[in-house]
Amino acid sequence: MEERWLLLGLHELEGIGRKTIQRIWSSDYRLDELLHFSEQKWLEVGLNPTQARIAAQCYDEDWVHERYERVRSGDIGVITYVDEDYPLLMKETVDAPWVLYTKGDISLLHTCSVAMVGTRIPTAYGRRAAEMLTEGLCDAGITVVSGLARGIDSICHEAALRRGGNTIGVLGTAIDQIYPPQNASLFAEMASKGLIVSEYPPGTRSHPGMFPQRNRIIAGLTRGTVVVEADVKSGSLITADAALEADRDVFAVPGPITSPKSRGTLSLIKQGAKTVTEASDIVEEYVADLRIRDVSSYNREQGLDVNGVSKAPASETPEEKRVVLLLEQGTMTLDELLEATAWDFGLLHSVLLSLIIKKRIAQLAGTKYKLI
Repeated sequence: MEERWLLLGLHELEGIGRKTIQRIWSSDYRLDELLHFSEQKWLEVGLNPTQARIAAQCYDEDWVHERYERVRSGDIGVITYVDEDYPLLMKETVDAPWVLYTKGDISLLHTCSVAMVGTRIPTAYGRRAAEMLTEGLCDAGITVVSGLARGIDSICHEAALRRGGNTIGVLGTAIDQIYPPQNASLFAEMASKGLIVSEYPPGTRSHPGMFPQRNRIIAGLTRGTVVVEADVKSGSLITADAALEADRDVFAVPGPITSPKSRGTLSLIKQGAKTVTEASDIVEEYVADLRIRDVSSYNREQGLDVNGVSKAPASETPEEKRVVLLLEQGTMTLDELLEATAWDFGLLHSVLLSLIIKKRIAQLAGTKYKLI
C-alpha cells in the first residue's frame, strides 16, 4: 500500500494530531509496519492509552482503503507530506500539515504567491485598498492567498477572480464545509477557477481553535503576507506572526491614525513591516521568483528578460505609450494622470504598475511618477 495513503489513514485517526504523527514519523518504524501494531506497540511509539486503543482497533488496510475511497468519492484531492506535489514553501515551515485536502487547480500551489489578510469588517478605505492591491498583484502574475472569511479575505478572492487572476482559499473548516454560508457561491467559483485547501478531514466538526491554526498555512504557502486593515487584536496579526516565524516577508497598508482598524497595521509598520501603498511595493520583492503562465511569453509581454529583469527597448501597449508621452513632459501626480487620461483608477493603476515592472517609470513620494 502506498505510503501517501498510509499517511492519510493515520492523519484521519480520531485523536491523532500533528504532533503525535511527528513522534511516529520520527520513530524507527515504517508506516506499513503500523498496520499490524498491538495496543502496546502504539504505546511504545508515544501514544497515550486512549490514542493507542483507537489506533489498535482501527488502523489496518481496510481503514486506510476506506479513507481513500471516501475522499475520492467526494471529488476531493489529497496531497500528503510525502508527495512530489506537496508545496516546498510549506514544507520549509516548522509545523507543516501532514495532509492537505484540495478542490481546484493544485498547480497554483507552485506559483509565486502572496497572502492578503485583514479585518472581517473593513472600512470603505480598507475595501478599496484590498481591491487595488489584489488587482495589481494579479496583473503581475502573483497568486493571491487568503482565508475565505468575511471582509478583506472575501474581497481579495473576489477581486482576483474578477481580474482573471489566481487565488487560493485556505479554510479553517473541513474541505466539505462552507463557512461562512454566505460564501457558497464564492466557494464554488474558487473550486472551479482557483483552489481551495484545508488540512481538516471531511466531516470534521468545526471549533474556534481551527481558524487560528489555518493562518499558519496561509503564511506558509506564500512568499509574504500583506495585512490590509486590522485592529491590534485581529486574527490577521496571527498570520503575520506565522509569516515572521517562517522567515517570510510581512507588509502592511498604512491607514488613518484615528481609525481603530489601522492600529494593527500601524503597529506592524513600527515593528519593521514594509509599508505598502501600491502593488509595486510588493511585486518588486518577487520579480525574480515569478514563474507564471508561460514564462517566456509573459516576459515578452512585460518587457523582461529570462531572469525577470527589465530589458530595453520594452514593447508597450497603446495605454502605456500614452502614459509615457505624458511623463515626457515632466513628473506628474496620480491625480494629474487620472485627469489627463480620463481613465478609471483601476486601468491607470494597472498601466502604471506594468511600466514600473518594465523599469520605464519610477514612483516618487506623494504618488508622483517620472520616466526613468
